[in-house]
Amino acid sequence: MSFHAGPSVFKDEGKLSFDYLPDKMVHREKQTQRLFTLLRPIVEAGASSNAFLYGAVGTGKTHTAKRFCLDFKKYASESSRALDWDIVNCRQRMGDDAVLLKLLQHFDPHFPERGFSIAEKMSSLRKQLEKHKLHFVVILDEVDALLKKSGADLIYSFARIAEEATASKGNISMILISQRPNALEYMDAAALSTFRRSNVVEFPRYDRKELEGIVQGRVALAMHPGTVDDDLIDLIADIASEFGDARYAIELLEKAGMLADEEREGEVAAEHIRGAKAHVHPIDVQERIALLDVPKKLVLLSIARKSRKKAYITMGDAEEAYAVVCEEYDEKPRAHTQFWKYVKELDALGLIDTKLSGKGEVGKTTLISLPEIPAKVLSDNLERSLKRR
Repeated sequence: MSFHAGPSVFKDEGKLSFDYLPDKMVHREKQTQRLFTLLRPIVEAGASSNAFLYGAVGTGKTHTAKRFCLDFKKYASESSRALDWDIVNCRQRMGDDAVLLKLLQHFDPHFPERGFSIAEKMSSLRKQLEKHKLHFVVILDEVDALLKKSGADLIYSFARIAEEATASKGNISMILISQRPNALEYMDAAALSTFRRSNVVEFPRYDRKELEGIVQGRVALAMHPGTVDDDLIDLIADIASEFGDARYAIELLEKAGMLADEEREGEVAAEHIRGAKAHVHPIDVQERIALLDVPKKLVLLSIARKSRKKAYITMGDAEEAYAVVCEEYDEKPRAHTQFWKYVKELDALGLIDTKLSGKGEVGKTTLISLPEIPAKVLSDNLERSLKRR
């Protein structure tokens, strides 16, 4: 087959990718300044400092933290302080072991994946900090996944390193990131003492005007001049302002551009943006579902179906629906203990929320809810993905 590459509306599509880090985070100056105030003692006194960033999907938490650390590293070197940083997504690297491995591979890309205990890995990390006389800023993104799976042991261990540190030993500071303001509730008192209320930085949803500015900036970077007019930037800002989600706005722009290229239009039209809206969900549903194996998809589908008419369902409701779903997909239902394990893992992945009902101790039951994804959107996505098997 011969490929016909017509002219594209994109000048540099990479500038729309999720990994692209802008030189300056627009509408996040206040949060950046607050981070600087919190972490300034690192450079001025070599002291450990921590911050907790929270806000909904697409409010710029991760990008602001990365941008800040890049600029802060430069600022530290001007004061002759050796500073480095790394980021770990705790949903993709589940558990203390996986998080530590990622941090060790920052210093030694060949550090073996197996054969070392958590204590040995922690000791290796300390040695790296001492060897380089380094202040290491660790960004733990989606930290609630780590706290739900492994508790706060790792965070407490980092805090201990910070307490015992001297300039010659190197030091460690943490930036924790979560969508949920209450993520720190999963910590015990010892770990929590490291994170005072005053260390919190809130990332509110972007308003319509801010989203318009963000989209305008990306159009200038990524698209050929004259391919996206101001009306369309307005339309994208209008659609995305319902969620205050910059990531969603940028994804709409990218998908609309792809549709324009497919049709060889030479410019983006309103119809392309409407088409993009049908394909792009404000939450990375497909991304998260792609991480699940079939048994977990069946559990999630049963919860999604049962949650259509209720805010909260019980464990019993979920298991009842699960039996029906397994029959429909010709799969053998797992026993209660395994089912319960899957529910905990889906909770750690942020696809569902679980909490104990407030009834008396005897009658306590686990309540399950869907935190952010509409039940219908979730069911449709899961059904599509299960059909493709």
